[in-house]
Amino acid sequence: MEKPKKCISVEKAKALQFKWKESRAKDIDLAQGYQDTREFWYSVKELKDYLDYVLSESKSQGIDEPGVRIYFGAYPKSSARKSYATVFLAATKGRLIPIEGEDETSVNAENNYNIDPYNESSGGIPPVTY
Repeated sequence: MEKPKKCISVEKAKALQFKWKESRAKDIDLAQGYQDTREFWYSVKELKDYLDYVLSESKSQGIDEPGVRIYFGAYPKSSARKSYATVFLAATKGRLIPIEGEDETSVNAENNYNIDPYNESSGGIPPVTY
């Protein structure tokens, strides 16, 4: 199998993680009053199962090229759990549509609210640095 075109080097990934930590993590941790997670883990099987679900449901809706958007979220605080960060995956209805006047990374794809989002990842406490 050929490597996907959007793969980046380990060095670039480390630089992206460093920049995120340097520019955001300290402020988030300060605002929360504790170190929040900043990485989320799913097994390959879990991701494949969700992608297969999105493909199947999209096909039944006549959508040929669905996408998946990744959102940041936060769990509600409770007596048993801090309000840790999370991510959830949400299906979209097709290809990306470039936003006029923006660079090629600014895109829009309509969310598909007829397909349930995906959550319940594992996040590192303390976070695992890449």
